[in-house]
Amino acid sequence: MGTKHQSSDPTSDPKKRRRVGFAKIDVGVEANECIKIYLVSSKEEVGSPDSFCLEPVDLNHFFEEDGKIFGYQGLKITIWVSSISFHAYADITFESKFDGGKGITDLKPALQNIFADNLVESKDNFLQTFSAESNYVKSIISNGEVLLQQASNGHSNDSNSQLKADASDVEVIRIVGTPVGPIYCRLIPLVLLLVDGSNPIDITDPRWEIYLLVQKKIDQQAEGNQLKLLGFAALYRFYHYPESLRLRLSQILVLPPYQRNGYGRTLLEVLNKVAVSENVYDLTVEEPLDSLQHVRTCIDVQRLLAFDPIQPTLKSVLSRLKQENLSKKTALCRFGPPSDAIENVRKNLKINKKQFIQCWEVLIYLGLDPIDKYMENYRIIISDAVKADVIGKDSGAANKRIVEVSTEFDQEMSFVMFKSKNGEPNNIEMDENQTTVEEQLRQLVDERMKEIELIAEKVSLHCS
Repeated sequence: MGTKHQSSDPTSDPKKRRRVGFAKIDVGVEANECIKIYLVSSKEEVGSPDSFCLEPVDLNHFFEEDGKIFGYQGLKITIWVSSISFHAYADITFESKFDGGKGITDLKPALQNIFADNLVESKDNFLQTFSAESNYVKSIISNGEVLLQQASNGHSNDSNSQLKADASDVEVIRIVGTPVGPIYCRLIPLVLLLVDGSNPIDITDPRWEIYLLVQKKIDQQAEGNQLKLLGFAALYRFYHYPESLRLRLSQILVLPPYQRNGYGRTLLEVLNKVAVSENVYDLTVEEPLDSLQHVRTCIDVQRLLAFDPIQPTLKSVLSRLKQENLSKKTALCRFGPPSDAIENVRKNLKINKKQFIQCWEVLIYLGLDPIDKYMENYRIIISDAVKADVIGKDSGAANKRIVEVSTEFDQEMSFVMFKSKNGEPNNIEMDENQTTVEEQLRQLVDERMKEIELIAEKVSLHCS
């Protein structure tokens, strides 16, 4: 006689159902969240809560997988960078390691992508660098050319002056040739960390030059000088047809503890003097950040205010703006500098055309006194200048409209451009895209006006 089979599966009994466990999914941690970097000038500052904390532009892009680190629980990475020798040490702590499906990130190669050979393996070795390489800055500038010596009272002298070195506070030294490579390799981690979008220069190219900004303080007890690197600039010389050279500023950095003290301005002023004294074609800046462009324009506007050959042309433009009503004009208003002024400025001050035009707008603003009385006219010329930059100088943007049309071909490649005659308004309604463009242009004009006002204010204070 058969009997009913009793299952041994515990899941048949609701009270004994098997619990299924799932492995913890590793979502990772962003590098920006778990890494702290400190700039220290002595071994006593290592581990001190008062150490200067750097704020990198973005640590995530040094790591794969969207800037995340995987396989660590409670990960903390503390990095100390020496401002004496620019070596670095990374202290890595975590609660546990685990593979949550994304593997375990190898931290060493990721950190070496930033610090390369500057990364020291042990903390003891790192601490020893403060004494072993205490004269590093002194050694790298020993064969350089002193371009500026600025006394503590603010007095500046060029390299031909008789100012005694022991009275100097700040110096700018030019390094060329073979020493550029080793020096730059020590500095490149700070460039990568602190300058947005930066890339290393080709140190094998002999046309690169490094300009070091050094602070020298007399140490009476040590019977010598204490040298501190405040910042640096990397400059490239390239050929300009037919028999000239151009200078291009590719990288410039003032170390964060010393920023907002005028040191960046000092470096730029020295580079301007180099360009003029060596009679190069011009001095350009490669993709300057807004902060750098601001300082650069402040300096160049002051130089232009003292440049007599352009003053008659500037007065003529100011006279027109004070007399005309630009709101009644339908064509684009052009009040830019003439070609002969552009060439004169390039030849004598080494300011290129694009930079001069931006400075010219500030010069006009400073000359329209009181500015409130002529603000409507001034805003119109800035608006036209912005449109010319964005849409094109010969677009005639005020009277043109782009209209989408139905077509059996590629819709993105098919359109009709309509231009009204004699500046008369057309009857074609602007679509949403056109409205968006106009709004974006207004925002650009507002931003440009604000920047001009800030520059004009600083220049006026400096000149008063």
